[in-house]
Amino acid sequence: RAEIELILDHAAEFKAQATHSRKLSNLEGIVVANLFFEPSTRTRTSFSLAAKRLSADTVDFTASGSSLSKGETYLDTARTIEAMGIDAIVVRHASAGAPHRIAQWVDAAVINAGDGWHEHPTQALLDCYTIRQHRGDLSGQRIAIVGDIKHSRVARSDVAAFTALGAEVVLVAPPSLLPPSLAGWPVTVSHDLD
Repeated sequence: RAEIELILDHAAEFKAQATHSRKLSNLEGIVVANLFFEPSTRTRTSFSLAAKRLSADTVDFTASGSSLSKGETYLDTARTIEAMGIDAIVVRHASAGAPHRIAQWVDAAVINAGDGWHEHPTQALLDCYTIRQHRGDLSGQRIAIVGDIKHSRVARSDVAAFTALGAEVVLVAPPSLLPPSLAGWPVTVSHDLD
């Protein structure tokens, strides 16, 4: 909880500072590589703009047209990118656990921008920030996540973040769109939005 709240507090500070100046110097001298092994528009653009607004240099990598199409592994790709003097790597990959695996191979900071059906923690942080802006502290709030929970990496990350911040989470979906097991999920389930 404390770590999430610290990140949200920093985000609020950055937002307040950004209203006075379009560019901040927080990441000056830092090089951020956006490694996107699957298509993305909003997430990739958001990370690129955020890094640039904090004065980082950015490198954008997309799998199509790269050496991956010639058989290079994502291990080799990550190590090659890091060898170019990268300080942080933002990873989006279709395989669950890929960002975690890359973090084991490189010394650069690794940020998970979505991996398979597994997680999308940065989106969950944004969702927490948005709710906090509009509704205040998440403690005691009752939040429904509606739709295809089974295939949603965002839903998994939202459940973890919302409950860590003290919210009660209700999943609303037909049984076919829920994971086969919700054992260990701190949620209640409903099949009826009402």
